[in-house]
Amino acid sequence: MTRFQTLVLGASGYVGGECLRLIHGHPELTLEAAISESKAGAAVSSLFPHLGSSVDARFRAPSEIPSILDGAEGTVAVLSAASHGASAPLIAELLAAAEKKGVDVRVVDLSADFRYRDASAYEAVYKNPHGAPSILSLFDCGVPEHVAATPRHAGHPGCFATSVLLGVVPLLKLGIVENEIFVAGITGSTGSGREPKDTTHHPERHSNLFAYQPLVHRHVPEMTELAEKASALRPKIHFVPHSGPFARGIHTTIQGKLRAPLDAEAIRSELARFYADSPLVRVVPGTPRVKDVAGSSFAHLGVAADGDTVAVFSAIDNLLKGAAGGGVQWLNRMLGLPESMGLTQPAPGWI
Repeated sequence: MTRFQTLVLGASGYVGGECLRLIHGHPELTLEAAISESKAGAAVSSLFPHLGSSVDARFRAPSEIPSILDGAEGTVAVLSAASHGASAPLIAELLAAAEKKGVDVRVVDLSADFRYRDASAYEAVYKNPHGAPSILSLFDCGVPEHVAATPRHAGHPGCFATSVLLGVVPLLKLGIVENEIFVAGITGSTGSGREPKDTTHHPERHSNLFAYQPLVHRHVPEMTELAEKASALRPKIHFVPHSGPFARGIHTTIQGKLRAPLDAEAIRSELARFYADSPLVRVVPGTPRVKDVAGSSFAHLGVAADGDTVAVFSAIDNLLKGAAGGGVQWLNRMLGLPESMGLTQPAPGWI
């Protein structure tokens, strides 16, 4: 079997660690290098002891990328888990080095740097210049289930955006709801990254629940743009995110006014047909639970309706379906592999 050499950029964060774990268990990907500026030279196992000897490697510096590419054979797969703003220039340097050396690469970016169509849209949200505007046109962004054509390089939506888009896009595209959508979401503490913050400190988060950035969260423009791109309808999304007292997982409740009276079973059937060819999305009876998806790359959707309003419940793992797992799903497509390869391990259930 062909095994694709794979690089992980920004490999020392939570998402980077999940990328390394997924690559280890993937039948067609092999880790060529774990890139980290801050941890260069350190053993991967020193930062991720749960990986143990499974990933017997040391972090390497970004400056080593050209020499790493010298040993490339065939197509090289790249997952970038670098932070917003840092990812784009790093990818630009990698692409330039690959072109100079004649190496074919496929890149999936997990930061926000390639989620917008142009630099001005990115800059309006993140208040900083885009790190590599000249390569924006090389990337396409979206939830893999919503993008028909396979791009050469892909940007993956944010974790909250992924959870919301999985519910919103079929509701819009199938003409089930009006364009005004109300969303409340709860995320685990790993969504804030490895760097400690007041809102992720365990004594503050444990047995607690609170909203943050209500109605002004930076994922809303991203959700809106990607929902319009996938459905050809532009929604007005009102989003209230919450910090939950758990480490990983996202649960979102998506509500909209029905265009015509429908019961929950009819809407559930429509969603099931919409995702019939999407092995990582399951439309479940009742309402989904975070414990049933945390630690997996699956998404669970549930439905409730009262004849006038519909509520779709979406549960995913923020680090997997919302980041690393979605990235590997994109790589699978770009490398001509089954989309769910290496991603079908079920959730632990008691995580």
